Amino acid sequence: MSDLADFTAVDLVEAYRLRKLSPVEVVDAVIARIDASEPKLNALWAYDPDEARKAAKASEARWGKGEPLGAIDGVPVTIKENIATKGTAVPLGCAAVPLVPALTDAPPAARTREAGGVILAKTTMPDYGMLSSGLSSFHKLARNPWDLSTNPGGSSAGAGAAAAAGYGPLHIGTDIGGSVRLPAGWCGVVGLKPSAGRIPINPPFIGRVAGPMTRTVADTALYMSVLSKPDARDTMSLPYADIPWLDLKRDVRGLKIGLWLDAGFGQAVSAETEQAVSQAAKLFADAGVIIEPVEPFLTREMIDGLDRFWRARGWEDVSRLSPEQQAQILPYIFNWIETAKDFSGRDVYTGFAQIDAMRNAIHAALTGFDFILSPTAPTASYPAEWASPINDPQKPFEHIAFTVAVNMGGQPAISVNCGYTASGLPIGLQIIGQQFDDIGVLRLARAFETLRPQQRPWPKVTA
Repeated sequence: MSDLADFTAVDLVEAYRLRKLSPVEVVDAVIARIDASEPKLNALWAYDPDEARKAAKASEARWGKGEPLGAIDGVPVTIKENIATKGTAVPLGCAAVPLVPALTDAPPAARTREAGGVILAKTTMPDYGMLSSGLSSFHKLARNPWDLSTNPGGSSAGAGAAAAAGYGPLHIGTDIGGSVRLPAGWCGVVGLKPSAGRIPINPPFIGRVAGPMTRTVADTALYMSVLSKPDARDTMSLPYADIPWLDLKRDVRGLKIGLWLDAGFGQAVSAETEQAVSQAAKLFADAGVIIEPVEPFLTREMIDGLDRFWRARGWEDVSRLSPEQQAQILPYIFNWIETAKDFSGRDVYTGFAQIDAMRNAIHAALTGFDFILSPTAPTASYPAEWASPINDPQKPFEHIAFTVAVNMGGQPAISVNCGYTASGLPIGLQIIGQQFDDIGVLRLARAFETLRPQQRPWPKVTA
């Protein structure tokens, strides 16, 4: 039964349709996997197996009548805890946040329920989602299934760990600077940052998106067919487009793709990461793709400015808290945010202006290319107890150089596994597409799945 926890969503839906499997036995298998792994992984919060079994039973009845609710009826799902689900509090990974039950489902949760997804739990995240780490003042320390001494990344920390560990096939995170793609890369799974506005979210914010985290590109595409449905609550969403999400075939011959190995700032790319990403580019070249280098196009001024703006935004919220509440925030985060109390209006405005600078830079870099390839992160994962790969609150964003500009530019980008370090940790390849070309990114990622060598078995975590 436990092997059912490793089935893809696409295969589960087909098995339900043919009545070869029941959602009840699948959910039972996933619950068994969670119960065996979670004591060490700490990927989940608000885990409710009884409610999941009830939902699975209702799904079983619908499939028995040939009347599924939608594309993922009966498929196990987890949802990042900052995406509201009705009746569950939204702590934002922070012990200072009051635990007030959400009154309604946020758009991604609503679409998931409407399509019959079986929500097992929320997934953990760091304080305010402002770390690429599983470290939190509220949640237990999340760990990477490939090596429990290492970090799953973040801020969609629990989602990345849950996907790699086989807590069902569908997971959703959020991403404002790399928070879906970074943990996807470090956990060896697929993580899509869709075009800005493609998946309605609430509350919307500049650069912030929700995106699927799965083990396969096809499962990501299936979940996108659900999550991209319209919701008027997102005032920044795109007009709904009827995209053929499941049509993933494409001939890559003749495509012109840029290879971007030096962001222009931040951590140096490790030799192992550069070799794996360069080998991925060679696989495309051998398949008929034209590969050309992309010169560095981001600057220290850009990331330092964005850093100032994000600190100021955080301080506006944190400064309203009592000293007792402030003391509950993860010290790394508070020490980072607190520096904004002395910022001038000019400091904040010139920081905000770097969003436009990044947007313009990545749009220009994409000119003449169909796609750009890059590392998802400069290095493989790092110690589980660290808040970031450098672990310095005054240098918090050295590792997001390849991911953050895509948030500011609004383009779709995806992380897929392209290799492993000598110690067996996954290495992520990022594929960046032209604005609004979400399906193109998915198709190229699917093509890469067929070109890359066979992947290693998924890690098994037991208590």
